[in-house]
Amino acid sequence: METDSPRSPEAEIGHRVEDLWEVAQPQLSPSEKLNSCFEDIPVASFPRAHPSQVIEIPSDASLADTVETLSKNKILSAPIRNVDAPEDASWIDKYIGIVEFAGIAMWLLHQTDASPNGTAGSAVGSPVANLAARLGSFTFIRTSSGRVETTADSESDEAASVGGSFFETLTSSEFYKNTKVGDISGSFRWAPFLALQPSDTFLTMLLLLSKYRMKSLPVVDMGGDHIENIITQSSVVHMLAECAGLPWFESWGTKKLSELGLPLMKPYKLVKVNEDQPVLKAFQLMREKGVGGVPVMDTSGTKAIGNISIRDVQYLLGAPKIYKQYRTIAAKDFLTAVRHHLQEQHEPSPLLHDVITCKRDDAIKDIILKLDSEKIHRIYVVDDKGNTEGVITLRDIISKLVHEPRHYFGDFFDGVVPLPANSTV
Repeated sequence: METDSPRSPEAEIGHRVEDLWEVAQPQLSPSEKLNSCFEDIPVASFPRAHPSQVIEIPSDASLADTVETLSKNKILSAPIRNVDAPEDASWIDKYIGIVEFAGIAMWLLHQTDASPNGTAGSAVGSPVANLAARLGSFTFIRTSSGRVETTADSESDEAASVGGSFFETLTSSEFYKNTKVGDISGSFRWAPFLALQPSDTFLTMLLLLSKYRMKSLPVVDMGGDHIENIITQSSVVHMLAECAGLPWFESWGTKKLSELGLPLMKPYKLVKVNEDQPVLKAFQLMREKGVGGVPVMDTSGTKAIGNISIRDVQYLLGAPKIYKQYRTIAAKDFLTAVRHHLQEQHEPSPLLHDVITCKRDDAIKDIILKLDSEKIHRIYVVDDKGNTEGVITLRDIISKLVHEPRHYFGDFFDGVVPLPANSTV
């Protein structure tokens, strides 16, 4: 079949899938054909990330420097490089994990748990040497879904109601400036350094980014000592957006959300925060429920007026002066203050726009194009009256593209990452 030249490296991947699609065994179902196509394409073919996205955090970097690096480069996570490893160390010894805004948010919540009256108090003044003792209030548990989560022995709305002065005191403290990311990598839920090899397949990559909840995957050579590429959920959805118009993509992409079983979550299970609740309640809910963002609902509780994502913890830690006058930072005040801050800095951000929504009858192709063009990680599903019914994330979309064959991963995960409850390994 004669087609135009691919318009981008991502579109070139789409053309490769198209070629494989055309010669796939006719008895295969469309889902099995897609699995087969992605199983035949190596990860080495995935377009290289921009250099600004392939960032490493040295293990001796402070939390302050880590937050600044992630924020400046507009990334959610980065590998932690062990500065004590020999120069000729392989990647297995060179990297000790991946630091994420989710882990930093957990650290922040621990500070507020330790100081529920809204002042920095002893939590900020404690020396780094006592950090392990203060982290003793955290318990690691395995949930019914198979995921390991961390809970605090003392957690309340009071702890979530700290005022703006707390963040200014915290971020100006020596504790925040001196605590090294390597010091707490074993105490908070940093993601494991689960690396792909160039010879691994797209199917492996897509399953790890969806069913196995990895947000980013470094690519390294088995005997190499550096990261060759980092593949994220966002970059995969961008690849899909670039495939629009190709027959294989259209056969899948024109399906309605409801046909694909989206949104996955029932309306009553949607994790949300009301506009008058403390903003830290939003981050607490993200931690408790294992989600990357929550809608901020109006006073009626039916319509979303904004969205707070895990990456927005950067504004609590990176720009605390904008909250100094707040005794308690409500979710709506957080959105307003951050929007003013972004406008003053002339910094583009999804927070500056209205909530992006869709309906159950929309095609998944349209959702992919919207998520990609807006550079957002979730879109809210609304009914005909504008009431919020659910959410669709990048992970949800990728999960509908492929399925896991039985015994596919074998011992791939042994000792690395907890398995989901419905794993077929």
